[in-house]
Amino acid sequence: MFYAALKIIHLLAVVVWLGGMVFTHFFLRPAAASLLPAQRVALMHGVLGRFFTAVLWATILVLLSGVSMIGRIVLQTVQSGAHFNLPLEWWTMAALGVFMMGIFGVIRFVLYPRLTRAFACADWSAGAAALVSIRRWVVVNLVLGVVIVVVTLLGGSS
Repeated sequence: MFYAALKIIHLLAVVVWLGGMVFTHFFLRPAAASLLPAQRVALMHGVLGRFFTAVLWATILVLLSGVSMIGRIVLQTVQSGAHFNLPLEWWTMAALGVFMMGIFGVIRFVLYPRLTRAFACADWSAGAAALVSIRRWVVVNLVLGVVIVVVTLLGGSS
């Protein structure tokens, strides 16, 4: 039952992260493009601030639940006297997931503060430039996230 709870937490955190990126990139950003620069930067600053807080928590939950699930399976396998080999899709999920977390760290702690400074100074061109940088890295993370989902589902991991 504990493993199932960890898996649910893990998947829901992934849904928040990936779903938020899909929503922001494919729906919010194009709709916000019709706004005046001041309105667009203000809207995106507010939305991204809330979203990045949620993603920060989601990444913590993904990391803790993922490590806990792997640790639990390794411990059970070793206690039974068997040898444990981490499946390739789990290696892929873990490696790309940690890489995604690093990219998110750059987005949240380097690029978003640039947007915040531009917003505070009403420098709409700097705000637009910060949004372009954020968008590029979000696209990279979104692609990596989709790769993780596909590899995991095709690998049949539990």
